[in-house]
Amino acid sequence: MNETILLIGHGSREPSGNQEIELFAEQWSARQPQRRLEVCFIEFAEVMIEAGLDRAARHGGRVIVVPLILNAAGHVKMEIPEHIEHARLRNPQVEFIYCHHLGACEEILAILKRNLRKALAKLDMPDPRNTGVILLGRGSSDRVANGEVAKMARWLYEEGEHPLVDIAFTGITHPRLESVVLRQSKLDMRQIVVLPFYLFTGTLIERIRRQVTRLQAQYPQIHFALADYFGFEEEIYDLLEQRIREATDLAAPKMMECDGCKYREFAADHGHGHNHDDHSHPLTVVAA
Repeated sequence: MNETILLIGHGSREPSGNQEIELFAEQWSARQPQRRLEVCFIEFAEVMIEAGLDRAARHGGRVIVVPLILNAAGHVKMEIPEHIEHARLRNPQVEFIYCHHLGACEEILAILKRNLRKALAKLDMPDPRNTGVILLGRGSSDRVANGEVAKMARWLYEEGEHPLVDIAFTGITHPRLESVVLRQSKLDMRQIVVLPFYLFTGTLIERIRRQVTRLQAQYPQIHFALADYFGFEEEIYDLLEQRIREATDLAAPKMMECDGCKYREFAADHGHGHNHDDHSHPLTVVAA
């Protein structure tokens, strides 16, 4: 089959962040050498979504659009589908298939648990009962995206012995990291692990490192450990393969997550009806 995989990364002002995504794509391609794989970005990069879609469409056949994104907010729910719809019009001979984002799932939980164990090892494996955990996400104006971070924090709590597994965000919404550290310090946590809910490095990861350094100076009685972001974990590659299978298998149930989605309200208010043919879920967008 004439098929192109188009991997879409978020993009970062920090060049190393985009370089990591490109390296990730190279390693994924090496695992599947029979595939044609291309990469583009949502922002802060040379090859943006529109150009990426057109480059992939030049090969003809079928383009499978794979968002390398953890949480579904505006980019996944509105921006990418809109670009796909425009690409349809420019390339009517090409079939476009849009995959589900990575999401909050067992595979992501496995990475978080492993990163937490590594961070605890840096602290010489302290008593979990006086060690707090803060799952730190990027933050979004979309409550469903923020809820996925909360879901992972709850799953971590359920499977561990830590009395406090809190969430914080680096921007857009609250609570912020400093506020949650203050709360955990008042509840007598002797160690705190900051657990980034991020795929790759970038300006925000660098900011988090600086924040943790300042917090350590501010709270000398508490030992801090900053865990790794996700990066090149086996589960991420497996999840992408799973998302492609879900999107291309016509018999597979399609995942919908509109409940509580503000974009449903936006689309209804603007007369769009929140049609799943141009929304963010694992759908098939085909040529007319």
